[in-house]
Amino acid sequence: MLLAIDSGNTNTVFAVFDDVGEIRGEWRASTDTNRTADELGVWLNQLLHMEGIKTPLIDAAIIATVVPASFFALKTLCRKYFGCEPLLVGAPGVELGLTILLDNPDEAGADRLVNAVAAHERYGGPLIILDFGTATTFDVVDKEGNYCGGIIAPGINLSLEALHTAAAKLPRVAIGRPKGVIGKGTVSAMQSGIYWGYVSLIEGLVERISAECGGNPTVIATGGLAGLFSEATMAIRHVDSDLTLRGLLAIHRLNQKTRTVRNP
Repeated sequence: MLLAIDSGNTNTVFAVFDDVGEIRGEWRASTDTNRTADELGVWLNQLLHMEGIKTPLIDAAIIATVVPASFFALKTLCRKYFGCEPLLVGAPGVELGLTILLDNPDEAGADRLVNAVAAHERYGGPLIILDFGTATTFDVVDKEGNYCGGIIAPGINLSLEALHTAAAKLPRVAIGRPKGVIGKGTVSAMQSGIYWGYVSLIEGLVERISAECGGNPTVIATGGLAGLFSEATMAIRHVDSDLTLRGLLAIHRLNQKTRTVRNP
């Protein structure tokens, strides 16, 4: 079995794939660089036991992280509790199966590359991948599956928190789809500004990316808020909540094949 770890700025997702590529368990924890490998190991082993997954069956691991400070604990977790050396997305020698068409390829976030791999494998290309995370990102993948670049905008929760923090009379509000565009009070006005503002951001940037790249790219949305925003715009074609995890599985399989060819 494969342990796949997606460590983001806000949350870290752990998932176990069986030998046919089905997710046997998936768990989410807050990203905390102060947590040790032992703390993570005890927590994860309890969850595995609850799902009936035996720890010795996990014999491989892959990690994608945008938080470098968390890598040591995650790597130690894999070594100490599962007896395997994890693949690290972005490390030398780890193949992705795509070309990074950036001025500085090392700047590409691991999660964005993993999403590109998974999206092209399932949907072909060209693509725009919209990820609702700590930041709201748009990633462009061409017909051949190459990573062409993208856009980084402030995340929705980050924007809401900034409004509350910077303006004394603006409260914290929940994200939801308002009944109308024009707010009739402070809360509804904030909800409308965030919700319809981001819908307009999505539609505007998708249109501009499409015009710059040519063609008619398929838009894939992922992240916790993808479903909420996809219902308000025709710009989003598919919602894929497991995109990053499937990308980790695909990259692990690719590197297994590559190593088998190199060492028959």
